[in-house]
Amino acid sequence: MATGAPGDSSPAVALAGVGRAYGERVALREISFTLAAGATLAVFGANGAGKTTLLRILAGLLRPHAGSAHVLGAELPGEAWRSRGRVGLLGHDPMLYRDLTVRENLRFHARLHGVDEPRVEALVEQVGLAARADDPVRTLSRGMTQRAAICRAVLHSPELLLLDEPLANLDPGGAAAVAPLIGRATGPARVLISHAAEQGLAEADHVLGLRDGRQAIWAPAAHVELADVRGLYA
Repeated sequence: MATGAPGDSSPAVALAGVGRAYGERVALREISFTLAAGATLAVFGANGAGKTTLLRILAGLLRPHAGSAHVLGAELPGEAWRSRGRVGLLGHDPMLYRDLTVRENLRFHARLHGVDEPRVEALVEQVGLAARADDPVRTLSRGMTQRAAICRAVLHSPELLLLDEPLANLDPGGAAAVAPLIGRATGPARVLISHAAEQGLAEADHVLGLRDGRQAIWAPAAHVELADVRGLYA
């Protein structure tokens, strides 16, 4: 089995027959794919299709009930400790303490990952939050909170980015500010959930389409038509 050490040849993600249920409701059924290091996977599907459940499994936050899952060479859930510090998660929850300032939040996460403080200051400046860095997160707009959450997700230079609608609540200026941190040219493998079919296809190397928890599409992005993606929402 692959060692999962930084710089090895393990795929970023390898799933085989992964399933997950919440009580009697099955959220994912028989999901299988491999994503190479540095590649981008766009995940499409209607609400309730299983996209967020998939992301939470990859982040080590949910246990798969069937199949096998490997992230950065680590088998989940038993070896989640080996991959968790190498993964950056941006979900619907910004995972920020609302009563702490932006700077305090990022410094806290920096200490958890052994990241030097200059990295915090560089990120705050890059996303245009320097003027609000000492304000509590609860006082920020949704767009500013999203920018701060993106800083948290990339703070430790992860090898795999899990991005759930990363441009939500961002105006064009905000989207441009975060693009160098989470865009296609950043380097890490990415799993990107998006409802913007055209933009998601343009960002992706591979496409996973989910319908009712099942794998309806798995193909190179160049082989997927816009109509195929839109059909998942019909």
